[in-house]
Amino acid sequence: MQHISALELAARLEDSSKKAPFLLDVREPWEFDTCHISQACLMPMHSVPMRLDELDRDAEIVCICHHGGRSMQVANFLERNGFDQIINLTGGMHAWALQVDTSMPTY
Repeated sequence: MQHISALELAARLEDSSKKAPFLLDVREPWEFDTCHISQACLMPMHSVPMRLDELDRDAEIVCICHHGGRSMQVANFLERNGFDQIINLTGGMHAWALQVDTSMPTY
């Protein structure tokens, strides 16, 4: 598993010369409603095992949660299930709100 900082992810998303990674937000719906990265897809952590077939095994996937713990667990799960381009957002949405989008609410 790789790790990416909020600032590194923001730069990747702004770089139109590269294909953007798939952003997998594994938080709960109320957390996603509070704040999220616009390109992110919500798939709460508990639902990931039942929804594996919705994910592209060949895609680069960035796992996102509040602080990075749940997303790391999901990233490990995905790797154990054959996904090999998995990245965890270090510091999660909290880091994104502090470093990238300071207008975003924190909780």
